[in-house]
This record gives sequence, structure tokens and C-alpha cells, in this order.
Amino acid sequence: MLLTLAVVGPAHALKGEVRLEIRTDDPEGRLAPGTTVPTEPAHAGPLTVSRLRFDDSRWFATFEQARDRTAAEALRGVRLLVETDDDQGGEGPEDSEEAWYRHELVGLRALSVSGEELGEVTDVEPGVAQDRLVVTTPEGDDVAVPFVEALVPAIDPEAGTVTLAPPGGLFPGRGQAEEAR
Repeated sequence: MLLTLAVVGPAHALKGEVRLEIRTDDPEGRLAPGTTVPTEPAHAGPLTVSRLRFDDSRWFATFEQARDRTAAEALRGVRLLVETDDDQGGEGPEDSEEAWYRHELVGLRALSVSGEELGEVTDVEPGVAQDRLVVTTPEGDDVAVPFVEALVPAIDPEAGTVTLAPPGGLFPGRGQAEEAR
């Protein structure tokens, strides 16, 4: 199974360095120089890390396949992946009822607690306080729902659904927004 290690951000400086949005607890181990990683979309890679550095707040990398700013900027938004073995033991999201991988959530139908179709989960955005489920409504709007138990009370991968309890006004045309106080 392929999981996201990082997402390539904007180019930094002139020699092909990019900022990374890290999604792993071991960036130095999984993205060490010389490591070749598959990508999503697949046509962007695989990419071989030539340099990885941390500046006390952000991670940066250069890849052998992108040696200048123009090539680095073309990688923006590309996901760096890692192959995992589903049968591995140890602790991980599969061992906790409250932890989920992105691939387990994307594609689930989003329903309200009353059973109303709200849309489909199309992404999971990492956040500082909590992640957000991105739900694309039937009308094509993207709604970011904070991934907290109060707003996401149930996830049923077997049924292919996630149940949401959004506050009024979060989804366009559904419910009344709270009045300004």
C-alpha cells in the first residue's frame, strides 16, 4: 500500500530546492539522500532525494530530477509516497479506532446524521490543531470539515460512508449560520 510521506510545496531559491509538507514521523529516515520515492501523480517520478535539510521550522529537499527552480516549481503539489506492508505488526492507525489513513477516507460518501447526502470526501488536509476532511458537495463546492468527533461522529469504511454533524451554515444552502453575537 502506498502512503504519503510529504507533499512538495513551493520552490525555494534557484537551485531546485523545494519546501516539503511532511506527513511522516521520520523524514530523515524515509527521505534520506539517495532514497528514490514513487510519486502521485506517477508521471512526476519516481524522484531521488539528493539533499534534505531542516531549518528549525520547515523541511526542504532537492531531487536529482529537478536541478533548477523551473523544474522544482513543476513538482509543486506532487505527493511523495512510501510502500508499506499491511501485514506489519506494531502500532499504527490501523491499531486505533481514532486514527485513519488518508486513503481510507478519500472516496467515502459523506452523510448528515439524518442521512442526507452531503457529498464525497475528496481529501484530508493536515492542520495544526486537527486535520480537515474536504467534502465535495454534489454542486461542486469544497467544504473543509474539522476532523473532530463532535463533527465527524462515525466512519464506516465497510458501508463506504462517513457521518457528519456539521454546524449550520458550514455546507452551502444547508442549515442556518449562527447569528453574529
